Amino acid sequence: MPNGKTKEKGTAYHAPALEKGLDILELLSSAPRPMGLSEISQAVGRSKSEIFRMLHVLERRRYLERAPGTDHYLLTNHLFLLGMERPPLKGLLEIAMPMMHELADSTQQSCHLVVPSEDSMVVIARIDPPADLGLVVRIGHRRPILAATSGLVLTAFQLPVVQARWFEDYGADMSAKARRDLEVKLEDIRSAGFAAIDSSVVPGITDVSAPVMQNGVAVAALTIPYMKRAGVPVSPAEAAKMIRSTADAISSRL
Repeated sequence: MPNGKTKEKGTAYHAPALEKGLDILELLSSAPRPMGLSEISQAVGRSKSEIFRMLHVLERRRYLERAPGTDHYLLTNHLFLLGMERPPLKGLLEIAMPMMHELADSTQQSCHLVVPSEDSMVVIARIDPPADLGLVVRIGHRRPILAATSGLVLTAFQLPVVQARWFEDYGADMSAKARRDLEVKLEDIRSAGFAAIDSSVVPGITDVSAPVMQNGVAVAALTIPYMKRAGVPVSPAEAAKMIRSTADAISSRL
């Protein structure tokens, strides 16, 4: 009989319907293309009738949508937008967005804001370039945190214990030499206060990134994918000064 005591810590509780929905969301979040009912059913190990009902609910609640002209499902950005409503991120965006607009106008370049998310950096805000040309990174874009300039800035300005954990968790497959090289690069970024690294994805782009700091650590990185072109009013070095000044201004408001 119940004795009024709370259940032991670590007790496993089950909510089958919730777990079913989460299985579908996690599957589609990493799917390279939209998936049909049969594929989803097989992948999550559930019957088609179970999955059909769950897909209908998730679509009605705007977590999923159909790929145009098909009955295949893909994830919407609804979960992402819910995450953006968390008070820390919402406050960061409210402070950063007006300053990012000014930065884009002054440099005639696009800029974006990234935060860490597990083993990746994810873009949570962007300002398009005022000019006709410029590189724009979509909101929600993810890259491995130790493989992107913005991610390196986030890593460089963490507490040593956090850096060590990220290295172990996200860089376990690196060779000893690659790890030493990365440690040197992070030290250079800390010393300079920013990073300016040629993009490994888009030739001709230099990613210029500076940390947004709170309580002594980087909570975000502000980045310009700098494109050299005629009519740009600032050099890469001037853009670096301006992005550092903007990141510092955002930090002071947090």
